[in-house]
Amino acid sequence: MKTMRLSFKALFGSWFNSLVTAVMLALLAWIVPQLWSWALSGATWIAQSKTGCAAGGACWAFVGAKLKLFLYGNYPAEQEWRVHLALAVVVASLAGCVLDERRKGRWLLMLMASVPVGAVLLAGGILGLVPVRTSEWGGLMLNLVLAFVAVLVSIPAGIALAFARLSKSRTISWAATVFIEFWRAVPLLAVLFMGVVMLPLFLPKGVSVDNLMRAMIVLVLFTSAYMAEVFRGALQDIPTGQTEAAAALGLRKPQVALLILLPQAMRIAVPGIVNIMVDLFKDTSLVSIVGLFDLTGVAAQSVKDPAWLGLSTEAYVFAAMLFFVWCLLMSLSGQLMERRLNSRFSGR
Repeated sequence: MKTMRLSFKALFGSWFNSLVTAVMLALLAWIVPQLWSWALSGATWIAQSKTGCAAGGACWAFVGAKLKLFLYGNYPAEQEWRVHLALAVVVASLAGCVLDERRKGRWLLMLMASVPVGAVLLAGGILGLVPVRTSEWGGLMLNLVLAFVAVLVSIPAGIALAFARLSKSRTISWAATVFIEFWRAVPLLAVLFMGVVMLPLFLPKGVSVDNLMRAMIVLVLFTSAYMAEVFRGALQDIPTGQTEAAAALGLRKPQVALLILLPQAMRIAVPGIVNIMVDLFKDTSLVSIVGLFDLTGVAAQSVKDPAWLGLSTEAYVFAAMLFFVWCLLMSLSGQLMERRLNSRFSGR
């Protein structure tokens, strides 16, 4: 009842609030029926081409025909099980880290190992796996790979940069500060363009770096700077008395950092890490501008099929829905982890 009273007060507490609420309700009453008609009741779900789709409604048959392209890009259909296995390893490792407190260390090691394991599974070329070029990677899979690797690598890098920026050594502190502020000041699109398009111009003849690897390195460096600021804030939030007490007990600085500061900083930093992870996952769509076919790049490519011309609305709506679902899952997972860490540290 209290929640209802507060909600009613927020919506109708003054004449201005009441006016805004009435306008929004009127807009919803106008938009929702039209959206329902376009997206569901008037939509076409089965068709062989655009000519089989009803006018005035969404043509979701197009999404069904291009579903594998949206999810995997041009990854070979007979090798898609490798993508599923790599995803299962990552999801199992993350679930273990969140849910299994007693064996959390093992799950963290498994999570770190999932990067090389996933690379072997996706790229192939060894252990009897058919080689798959990174130029064939695409769709949602590419966004997830870029975001996962960038976040996983940038967390330890960000921790190191945070400690370096808080170091009493002026040289180390200034070096870390310059690195962090440079990457925070430069737009991601600009550094992606420089890393993917301009870098090859300065490399010696015969030396080449894979486009996907270049984009991944840029994303790791960019994300590390933001992670560093999250961890710096978390470290500064810990009372200095704890550091002094640990030093009085004879603990050395590395022991204080690993046993006292880092566990608390990780708990404090979880919301910031999740925010960066969600933002980065959405920002991976920028790689389509530098020639990588992520989800948005695939959406743009798919509507060029002569059989499905002019269905860009359906393509981008479906891409937006996939982004929304994965961002929601990341956010909910972060909230669950935060609650578990808080209950653990509070002793409940």
